[in-house]
Amino acid sequence: KESKTLQTLDLSDNDIGPEGACSLSGFLQESKSLQALALDFNNIGDEGTRAIVNFLKESKTLQSLDLQSNNIGPEGGRLIGDGLKEFKSLQTLDLRNNNIGSDGARSIGDGLKES
Repeated sequence: KESKTLQTLDLSDNDIGPEGACSLSGFLQESKSLQALALDFNNIGDEGTRAIVNFLKESKTLQSLDLQSNNIGPEGGRLIGDGLKEFKSLQTLDLRNNNIGSDGARSIGDGLKES
């Protein structure tokens, strides 16, 4: 069911993992009002990052995304970088304490240039 009123969702430190992120992305794709999403400390990894990025490509309202401490690697960094080219409403992105490495950081930088 479509959510028209939820503006902030904070699921920080709930250990949802990649499966939880994938399940959550189904709901998120129906959200028409979400502005802030906090998923820090959930160990979503690259697989969960892919699901969240797919949601973000469709979101026209999300302004803040917190993915700190999620064991996101270079592949997740690349996915985020590619997604940043399409995230038109995103204003704040927190990726602290991940393992995106130089290749992931380069992809994110490239995505920011094109956003």
